[in-house]
This record gives sequence, structure tokens and C-alpha cells, in this order.
Amino acid sequence: MRIKIDRFVVAIIVVIAIAYFFPQWGVASSPVPLDLISAIGIALIFFFYGLKLSPQKLKAGLGNFKLHLLVQACTFLIFPLLVLLFRPLLQNETHEILWLSFFFLAALPSTVSSSVVMVSIAKGNIPAAIFNASISGILGIIITPLWMGLFIDDMQSDFDFTQIYTKLVVQILLPVILGMLLQRFLGDFVQKHSKKLTLFDKSIILLIIYKSFAESFSDGLFASVSWLDLLLIWGGVLSLFAVVFWLTGSIAKWLHFSIEDQITAQFCGTKKSLVHGTVFSKIIFTGMPGLGLVLLPLMLFHASQIMIISAVASRFARRVTEQEVL
Repeated sequence: MRIKIDRFVVAIIVVIAIAYFFPQWGVASSPVPLDLISAIGIALIFFFYGLKLSPQKLKAGLGNFKLHLLVQACTFLIFPLLVLLFRPLLQNETHEILWLSFFFLAALPSTVSSSVVMVSIAKGNIPAAIFNASISGILGIIITPLWMGLFIDDMQSDFDFTQIYTKLVVQILLPVILGMLLQRFLGDFVQKHSKKLTLFDKSIILLIIYKSFAESFSDGLFASVSWLDLLLIWGGVLSLFAVVFWLTGSIAKWLHFSIEDQITAQFCGTKKSLVHGTVFSKIIFTGMPGLGLVLLPLMLFHASQIMIISAVASRFARRVTEQEVL
């Protein structure tokens, strides 16, 4: 049996390698405005999604309360509770920081752009994905600090999330609404060029991955971690992802979800946002030593979730295509 290698997964690995050898293009001092490019790219992604959606389809997607509850429960309840089970095993300060880093990962909201992109590739429920990914970012602003406040005594609570709200509205909600308003005029154009738009979506994801890893390599995030430590942490990250992915799929089947809703539940309910994680870490862990170690599981999870979900998404997409042919 010949194993087909997903080209998008290969592209991700290549981008991470480029970020390691050439991180200077992705740091804050880079003359290349990657933040601006990625921000515009994300806005365009959601504008195109808005063009694909009719108000009737979006209304139908928003009314699926069982799906929404499952996604948010996996994101903010099942993830943290699984990591919380291992807290009694802590023996020293190093274990405490490592456990806290995994708990921080588990308490974060889901991704926005990549979740919807992957659901789209897999032919899942896009309206529900947009709703869940967007609302997750808003809920995370409240829930993530509350979870972390249970274990960080000196957590600061007087911070301003205006920038996050502004980013959410400008880059996601407004483009989707604009696309929906223009759907009757440009809907056929989007359908005609769907393959090119999918390539555009993936390119923006690769750009975001490059910048994230370039900044980490440039800051020496992995310098103090041995290869064995890295493998053990990565193993823990993969195990956490696999358990939640299996649980989400099992619950979705038990609730008799359609294949489209199952895809959305598993793809949105098992993702974690690197963007939110980076912002939150600078606020919640201010003055705390070992911030690099706190961020390490999140970085590994970020890379793993995209590689795994992209491969799964391609498999789902091929199955749908084969069924259409039959």
C-alpha cells in the first residue's frame, strides 16, 4: 500500500525549517511587514467565506446548539480537566512550571482562521465553524484568565483586551458580513475560483506559521531544552491532542451528528490559538521566570495540530469527492 504524503504538511515542515535558518524576516525588526500582510490575508479569507455563505445557510449553522455546546465544552472544559488530572503528580518547581504550561495550553481558546480553513478543506459545516471559532476567541478572553487564576496567585486582572476585540471585529466579523452582503453579486466568482482561493488560504497559514516560529527561534525559545525534553513534551502534546480528538469524535457520533458537523466539532474543538496564547502569556505570566518553557507546549501543539488536521482534512475531502463521483 502506497502512502500518499500530504503536500501541505510537507510545506509546513519546509516553512519551519526556513524559519530556523532565516528567522530575520519574521521578527519585529524585519523590513517585511508580515503582520500587515497576514492581517490583510486573514481578512480576505473571511471575506471570501462570507461570499460563500447565504443568510439562510448561516442561520441554519448558528441554530445547531448541540454542535456549539460540544465545541466549546471540548475547548474550555474537557481540555483543562484532562490536564488537571495530572496535577497530583507534581514533585518540584520544574514539574510545576511544566504542568502549568500544559494547563495554559489547555485553557486557551480555539484558533479562528485555520479552524475555518481546515473545515472548508474537509467539506465540513463552514457556518458553524465560523460561529464557533469566532465565539471561542471572545469566551477565551474571560475563561482563560479565570482558569489560570486558580493556580497563579499574583495574576493581574486589570488589563485591556481592546486590541483583541478590535482585531476580532476588523479581521473576521466585518469581512464575513461584507462578503455576505456581496454574495449575490460575487458568489459565482468564488465558486468558479474555489481551488485558487484554497491555495490562497493555505499560503496565509504558512505565512503565519513562519512568523510564529521565526520569532521563537530568534528569541532562543528552544535553546535551554534538550532533544529528549523536547521529545517528551511533544509526546505529551500529541497524546493530549489525540485523546481530545477521539473524545470529540466519539461524542459527535453518539449524538448522531452528520459527517459535516462531526468534522466541525473535531476540527474546532481540538485546536488552540497561538495568537491568543502569546498575548495572554505576556499578561498572565508577567515577571515569572521560565516563560519560554511555558510557551513551548503551545508552540509544539500549534505545529502538530495544523499538520495532523491538514492531513485529516485532505482525507475527508477526498472521501467527499469520491462519493460525488459515485
